[in-house]
Amino acid sequence: MRHISHFIGGQAVAGVSGRVGEVFDPNTGRVQAKVDLGTSEELAQAVAVAKVAQAGWAALNPQRRARVMFEFKRLLERDMDALAHLLASEHGKVISDAKGDIQRGLEVVEFVCGIPHLLKGEYTEGAGPGIDVFSMRQPLGVVAGITPFNFPAMIPMWMFAPALATGNAFILKPSERDPSVPVRLAELLLEAGLPEGVLNVVNGDKVVVDAILDHPDIRAVSFVGSSDIAQYVYGRGSQNGKRMQCMGGAKNHGIVLPDADLDQAVADIMGAAYGSAGERCMALPVVVPVGEETAERLRPKLLAAAEGLRVGVSTDAEAHYGPVVSAAHKARIEHYIQMGVDEGAELVLDGRGFKLQGHEEGFFLAPSLFDHVTPAMQTYQDEIFGPVLQIVRAKTLEEAIRLPSQHPYGNGVAIFTRNGDAAREFASQVEVGMVGINVPIPVPVAYHSFGGWKRSGFGDLNQYGMDGVRFYTRTKTVTQRWPQGGVVRDQSFVIPTMA
Repeated sequence: MRHISHFIGGQAVAGVSGRVGEVFDPNTGRVQAKVDLGTSEELAQAVAVAKVAQAGWAALNPQRRARVMFEFKRLLERDMDALAHLLASEHGKVISDAKGDIQRGLEVVEFVCGIPHLLKGEYTEGAGPGIDVFSMRQPLGVVAGITPFNFPAMIPMWMFAPALATGNAFILKPSERDPSVPVRLAELLLEAGLPEGVLNVVNGDKVVVDAILDHPDIRAVSFVGSSDIAQYVYGRGSQNGKRMQCMGGAKNHGIVLPDADLDQAVADIMGAAYGSAGERCMALPVVVPVGEETAERLRPKLLAAAEGLRVGVSTDAEAHYGPVVSAAHKARIEHYIQMGVDEGAELVLDGRGFKLQGHEEGFFLAPSLFDHVTPAMQTYQDEIFGPVLQIVRAKTLEEAIRLPSQHPYGNGVAIFTRNGDAAREFASQVEVGMVGINVPIPVPVAYHSFGGWKRSGFGDLNQYGMDGVRFYTRTKTVTQRWPQGGVVRDQSFVIPTMA
């Protein structure tokens, strides 16, 4: 059986705690590997190594750091198939989706290849008599990232790519459910020319998370996970004086107006709601038809499309999605389905009890579809994080805007319409961080930034894009004046005004 160790100082380092986690193959339900669960001492070891390595890495000019990222990009493209199969074997998502996971991370790597330009500061000549002012962006030092199971390639790269490019050293704590790809990414960075110790991977659970939040030499932490944990991580890290960036859960809505192309909207909603078995913070688990006529036209189309989805193993090229990540998560989703029934929602399609022939012990769920869900229901308020789609009917566009705006989460939202005026009003008024207009999963491209509002995001700066550069650097502003021919100026005991 495979054993997954930490990656510290450029090499595999076996755990010393004696505690290990089980890594399952969600397709079979069987344990395929064991992963070491770290201690605070192992985290401290990684930080000490990173602190030494960071000084030399930061001293390199940005162009040389960019060359490492260019080479890392090439290696990711070279190993795309192998990485995707490894990712799918531990997460459960189908191969095409696994490649998308890697590609969206790779695009952030592409973005930071431009770090020499992105780090340029501001300059003002003649701000006062003989005085010039300029600014520079400098790395923080040692920073860390805590990443979830659902995107084991993309989200680590969203974090460490800008952190490394700007001259920091990085400690990565990936999910213990699917840790192999994050470790492999660290190995590829070493192959790309990253000095030993600049990127370290410490596997673990809450013990390592708390050690990261408490370690005085870690200057900033980026986190993605559930909202309750995001709030805890944000609070504890902030109390310890760290710069924090914590992304939480979501309950994204898809608003369907009467003039929408329903066939296109249904096709988009299927992928957004059920893709990756719904295990995405940018999934679209709530569809809001505006008007009863729209709802009555949309419901049978959604039902027919959901019934036509193929659930299969990760390597099934015809499958639309694979198993969920664990038996415990499957049971949690089934609990929410029953809760929806008990709350009075109409279960139009029940995905429980699905068994895939030859893989009866796998963690599979067929699509579920609810209608007549109301905002008062707990299943509407909570993030289910599975292949479950809920229909919430709205009478007017104004009511449809209120639904996501008043929801505790504010990650993403989409509207389907041919009406530009309605779309413009919606985008302006809705209180959500990322908006799609006829785009069901509005994840911004790498040169913008990703971030939600309300309980979907804690902290002032979003992930990747220029916000990523800002998060992992601090600004230093220099005001300079040079001697002029030996002239001695009068003393001044007041704040200079540059007048």
